[in-house]
Amino acid sequence: MLIPEQAFRLVSGVTEPLVEKTDGDEKVGSCKAPGTSPRHLTVWWMQEGPGMPLRHLESLLDGRRNIYTSHGGVDLPTELGDGMAAYLTNGLLATEPYQVSAKFRCDSKERMIDIHLTQVAKGRDAFKDLTELMRIAQKRYGEVYDCAPGK
Repeated sequence: MLIPEQAFRLVSGVTEPLVEKTDGDEKVGSCKAPGTSPRHLTVWWMQEGPGMPLRHLESLLDGRRNIYTSHGGVDLPTELGDGMAAYLTNGLLATEPYQVSAKFRCDSKERMIDIHLTQVAKGRDAFKDLTELMRIAQKRYGEVYDCAPGK
């Protein structure tokens, strides 16, 4: 899983047992907690390459940026690439209202990670926590798929 369970539990306050399901590979994949209702965490990743041109990644990020901006989203620090975090309060996306997305370089390829949470623990700074979860996910992605984020 790109988000260690301990970090997820701290940020979300979820204490119940979790079942993890990971699908995919370096190019496209996801990890979820499908045994819970509602699903507490979803992480998606994509890599530019055959079937996923860079312009498509950029288009996906532009769409997220438009939605996140309309919900008062905040930009991520530049060392995490091009991305934003937001709290989405209406529409279909509000089922997992805490969201963060970033397009970043990992060695010679552009990558993109989306993280969606259903809740953040009371008293926590959601935007700060989403930013830190993205930092953890990018680092973990680099470890799992043997690339250096930010390079």
